[in-house]
Amino acid sequence: MHHFKELFQSADWKKEKHVPVIEILGGVKKGERIKVKISIGKEIPHPNKTEHHVSWMDVFFLPVNEKFPYHIGRFEFLSHGASTRGTDTSTVYTEPVVIFEFKTEKEREIFVFSHCNVHGLWANSKEIKF
Repeated sequence: MHHFKELFQSADWKKEKHVPVIEILGGVKKGERIKVKISIGKEIPHPNKTEHHVSWMDVFFLPVNEKFPYHIGRFEFLSHGASTRGTDTSTVYTEPVVIFEFKTEKEREIFVFSHCNVHGLWANSKEIKF
């Protein structure tokens, strides 16, 4: 039997970036809004074509001294160039970049999971400290 964690990758390849990038924008203060930017392919853009794209990112936060994480959000990227005329015939492409805010009274860790339709599941995390 496989362990759930074995399904996720966390090391990028040389030519493509898949690991979610987590950036804290501004300061972090207890009980105040924390502004977070998540993206895929910050240094080297990830392909965004019908045949190869990031379809979603999920964000969780695990506070200190708690067993279970809180699901902060799910972000889907649904337009990858396809139209009724076929693959990559549209001029509309969503990019896997999201900025969101959340508040917490506790420190610990934010987790981001993402899905590439060709290369599977990816994960990254970042500590939140006041």
